[in-house]
Amino acid sequence: MRLPNSAHTSRPWRIHEITQDFRLEDVWALPTPGGPDDFPRLVQVVTSADPSQGSAGAGRALWSIRWKLGALLGWDRPDAGLDSHVRTLRERLSAELRASPGPEFDALPFRPLYLLDDEFAAEIANRTVHGVIHLGWVPDGTGGFRCQMAVLVKPNGFFGAAYMAAIRPFRHLIVYPAAIRRIEREWRPRPGFSRCGSG
Repeated sequence: MRLPNSAHTSRPWRIHEITQDFRLEDVWALPTPGGPDDFPRLVQVVTSADPSQGSAGAGRALWSIRWKLGALLGWDRPDAGLDSHVRTLRERLSAELRASPGPEFDALPFRPLYLLDDEFAAEIANRTVHGVIHLGWVPDGTGGFRCQMAVLVKPNGFFGAAYMAAIRPFRHLIVYPAAIRRIEREWRPRPGFSRCGSG
């Protein structure tokens, strides 16, 4: 479920310290009920996912088209990414955050930034955009917790802005819903979890 931007901006996330020049693109509530200590396990589910393999139909086709276009047009070459085309956000991190980067992604070309008890961030960069995915572990209002995902972007010039605008309907209608369904299928609360009881 999409959330208003204030669901992200109103919380005291550490990500705000390093993304002042990024635009908040989307905020989503993920159907991942859990207890207060389940966040690291949720992050592992997200970072181990391969959306090009787990997505059905249109979702898999979109991922395939994107990677083929990227290869053809050179969007994803090493000289178009982090530390070459754009500076990594790790340079903006405090020593505390830099000391806890979190898990690497198995399939997606994101680079982890930091992992805390209730917050995880990772970045990606190519010819079109410098982007950040942010996961937060938030109270769900019924005694439990769930994940909230935010996407922040800094388009690379006019082409990057046009690209982000062009793919927005596909992200909202196909890519994000498919990814969220996959995470929901793979996520299981710990045995004995109860929103009114212990995690």
